[in-house]
Amino acid sequence: MASITRSMLETYPKSINLDRSKLAAAIDALNDCAQACTACADACLSEDMVAELAKCVRTNLDCADICATTARVLSRHTGYDANISRTVLDACAMAWPSCADECAGHADRHEHCRICADACRACERACRDLLATIG
Repeated sequence: MASITRSMLETYPKSINLDRSKLAAAIDALNDCAQACTACADACLSEDMVAELAKCVRTNLDCADICATTARVLSRHTGYDANISRTVLDACAMAWPSCADECAGHADRHEHCRICADACRACERACRDLLATIG
């Protein structure tokens, strides 16, 4: 079954200069990552040793914001500018490993951090796959 993202991309009335399946996968992964990072930050704030997780919270929130913005930019195609798409994906390329590495450092004690690290890495794979096709 196609995702809502894929279904919406298929209804776009004009041609899109990107592979729609890779684009949909990247947008879905970005939204999943943003959600995981937001939820992980919130879960970190609920942990007893919250002070030890301050950097994790900050990194999660930064990654969530960057991913959510990138998903919105990639969802718009009227007047498409490949340079903007590349730039926001490049910003994500800085945020994913930072967030994934920070969360991975807590993953043995906090399951939410393990899930978030996995979401960041999955997002990175999907977006790098898309980025490789942007002309």
